Amino acid sequence: MRARWITSTLTAACLLLWSAWAHAQVHAKAQPASPLRLGVKPQFPSVELHRQWTPIAQTLAKACGQPVVFQVSLSIPQFEGQLLKGDFDIAYTNPYHAVMAKKAQGYVPLVREGKRAHKGVLVVRADSTVQTLADLEGQRIAYPAPNAFGASLYVRALLEREHQVETQADYVGTHSNAYRHVIVGHAAAAGGVMTTLSSEPPAISSQLRVLYETQAFAPNPIVVHPRVSAAVQACITRTLTQGAGAPALQRLLDAVQMPDPITASYARDYEPLERLALERYVVLQDKP
Repeated sequence: MRARWITSTLTAACLLLWSAWAHAQVHAKAQPASPLRLGVKPQFPSVELHRQWTPIAQTLAKACGQPVVFQVSLSIPQFEGQLLKGDFDIAYTNPYHAVMAKKAQGYVPLVREGKRAHKGVLVVRADSTVQTLADLEGQRIAYPAPNAFGASLYVRALLEREHQVETQADYVGTHSNAYRHVIVGHAAAAGGVMTTLSSEPPAISSQLRVLYETQAFAPNPIVVHPRVSAAVQACITRTLTQGAGAPALQRLLDAVQMPDPITASYARDYEPLERLALERYVVLQDKP
């Protein structure tokens, strides 16, 4: 009798444990995955970035089975602060941000544009008397932000180190703002990159003249934090590179200057930027 009681008790206990385990599994499966936060360097106004990137976030969410939300940054310095703290799961950065993010958080570049290079430019008004970099000595130059790679960071280093030209930097928030500062006469020149300059409407670009171009580098990457699973990382890469030919997705990629996305490699594409020794020109301002 005692043996039967012990057996019955053990059986009941096992059933209770199994039931609790099964309930926990069902409950866990029912919980939705935490949204992946997508951050984008704000080189354009926020409204334009929302229009461009929210559909891409929705496309990735549908393809990879995990919610993706676009997280707006109000300024490039704020974006940089969020990136270096690891606030974003996915981020669209400039080339040197990829270096900074790799060192700070281990972010990995997944995808970049395959054909268009990242090339910094200095522009002046089309009717400006400025003809050489030396003519900018002592002049005010509008930049999007201190660490905008091609548009500011690298240009400022080149002006000082290679051309011995001293200028006054005015950080105005976005590439679009920098170009317009030149047009209205608030600055003698503006730093930008060829892709943002070419995306400006003719009414703006026709009033500007390219004074100087930097050498070309691998363009802006989409990077992911290492906490993002390998499966999701592979899905993001596959969706953007293999799906680029689909008309709907192609239009979205065209809008963010990534019409021909390819798989990115830190060692091949961005590690060479470490040799530029730009650390002394980096300015970190975690401000809105």
